[in-house]
Amino acid sequence: MPWRAERRKARLQEFYGLLGLAALAALLVSLFIVMYYQGQISGQESRNKYLQSQIDEVQKQIAEIAELDKKKARLLKRKEVIEQLQSSRSQMVHLFDELVRTIPDGLRLDTIQQNGDQLTLAGYAQSNARVSTYMRNLQASGWMTKPDLTVIEAKGADKGLPYTFSLKVTLTTPGAVDANGNPVPTVDANGNAIVPDPAAPAAATPATPPLTAPAATTPATTAPAPAAPAATPPPATPPATPPPANAAPASGGNNS
Repeated sequence: MPWRAERRKARLQEFYGLLGLAALAALLVSLFIVMYYQGQISGQESRNKYLQSQIDEVQKQIAEIAELDKKKARLLKRKEVIEQLQSSRSQMVHLFDELVRTIPDGLRLDTIQQNGDQLTLAGYAQSNARVSTYMRNLQASGWMTKPDLTVIEAKGADKGLPYTFSLKVTLTTPGAVDANGNPVPTVDANGNAIVPDPAAPAAATPATPPLTAPAATTPATTAPAPAAPAATPPPATPPATPPPANAAPASGGNNS
């Protein structure tokens, strides 16, 4: 029937129209989804670029810090070398002073050799007792510790100093501190460790009194005690006043 064909044709056109609309809607939704994810990707890429720039900046700062640490280490090493040179210079002065002061009578030094902190002393002595005295003096000096006698022989050509000896001592600095700031212990004449008390004042440095205004030096003058007053004589008795002429005599009895 013609009307059925027209109806079928209209339904087919309506179907194709709805199909086109569905395809267009799907295309629009797809475009929206693609644009959304593209925006998310571009935003993430911009954030990644920012983070990478910050990472590069931090890497530069880390490299600068590492370079500063190297410079600091070099300066600290240089400072340590300078301090060692200064301490060794003063140590040598004190060393020779102590060598002269500690040598007893009847002993003479012939050679002095230094190897780091070890000092080797060799010479001639009058007797073994002189060497023992010298070792005690070295131990008590404070600048040389742990004397170790290595050789002593009676083969000297000098009859006055027939003994040859060789001993080793360890150089030290009184009041020295270690890397942690703790006082380095020294050894007394008996071999006992002595750790200086950092809180106690140095023995050689007397305590300085506080600076205050000096008191007046004028001695207090004591007022002299007043002299005892001279004995006051009793007042003179005034002379008796004579009675007047017209005064009647006192009646002592019967009137005549």
